[in-house]
Amino acid sequence: MSNESNSIFGLLVGAAIGAGLGILFAPDKGSKTRQKIADGAASARDTIVSEATHLKEEVAQRAETLKNNVSDTLQNKSNTLEEQLDTIVTDASYKADDVISELEKKLKVLKAKNKKLQTK
Repeated sequence: MSNESNSIFGLLVGAAIGAGLGILFAPDKGSKTRQKIADGAASARDTIVSEATHLKEEVAQRAETLKNNVSDTLQNKSNTLEEQLDTIVTDASYKADDVISELEKKLKVLKAKNKKLQTK
């Protein structure tokens, strides 16, 4: 719950308590006072239920936003990882071609030396 929600909730509870105390000390008949207390309690209950519903919707919305953000981040990281892996495989392939070319050159030189040794 945010500070703003806590403040609103505290204000509503304080107002309900203040209204209740004001009614208790008013110079009305007992039946009227009891009715005012019942009405005030119902109003306070409705306000609290309304605030709870609002907070529930806010939490659900924030959870959905968080889920979407996490999902987007994971998707972006996955794409980045795949791109990096493709780059590494491509670079390794070029390196392998370079190594093979060098080995073929050395093999050619060795074959030539071996041929010279065999003709002697």
